[in-house]
Amino acid sequence: MKQKKEMSMAKNWKLHIIVLIFVLLGEAIGVKQFNLGVGTVALFPMLYVLILGGIVSFPKLKLLNEAQMKKAAGILGISFMLFVAKLGTMLGPSLPKIFEAGFSLAFQEVGHVIGTIAIGLPIALLIGMKREAIGATFSIDREPNLAIISEKYGADSPEGRGALGVYVCGTVFGAIYLAILAGFLGSLGILHPISLAMGAGVGSGSMMAAASGALAVTFPDDAEDIALFAAAANLITTILGTYICVFFSLPVTARLYEWLEPKIGRTRKEGAK
Repeated sequence: MKQKKEMSMAKNWKLHIIVLIFVLLGEAIGVKQFNLGVGTVALFPMLYVLILGGIVSFPKLKLLNEAQMKKAAGILGISFMLFVAKLGTMLGPSLPKIFEAGFSLAFQEVGHVIGTIAIGLPIALLIGMKREAIGATFSIDREPNLAIISEKYGADSPEGRGALGVYVCGTVFGAIYLAILAGFLGSLGILHPISLAMGAGVGSGSMMAAASGALAVTFPDDAEDIALFAAAANLITTILGTYICVFFSLPVTARLYEWLEPKIGRTRKEGAK
């Protein structure tokens, strides 16, 4: 067994070298921030690495094969667990302050459910998506959500493809979108910076960092609390949101799909009720 593992590592030397080069390049570039007037856009190493990974995995380049891509994808779960552990070390010393926020931290999960299902599913059906809409709209489709949809339907299923598509789009465009949105909402002066920070915890590390970074620029005096509550909300969303997705979001989305698709799906027959 040990020899097989060593042979597997040797066969994937190209993959390990590519990953190492990408990590070094991403860290060398670092975080870049751009002030757009209505908000600050923050670009993070994860975004650069994802784009580079997409380029080298292009089939015509023949730099990586499908087996190597699947092995690379398997690392995501482990990396995410390490990231959550890091957030936990940040939250521990500030638990009293987090407890003062009370129910509001957990209540923000309602907005995630309403936004993805109640708004996202009808739009997905109206633009012509089929069962891919279930995977694309039952959550914001980060690492735990991909695991849930893969376990339920399979990674190669239409639902799995929908979830993976949103995952990629969220990684590429989500950070930019949330940075602009957070900066814009913060500049309006209507919402409290801590409430905006909690809203930044959508369950994605890169999106949370982008949104909280923009908020920290907008509210420099509250930068420490913004980072704290954004991380707390993100961790709660990751933990609580996983159970909500398993027992509520996914079953409800699947049931709503069966009810809505014949009514508003683009390929429904004339006269269908």
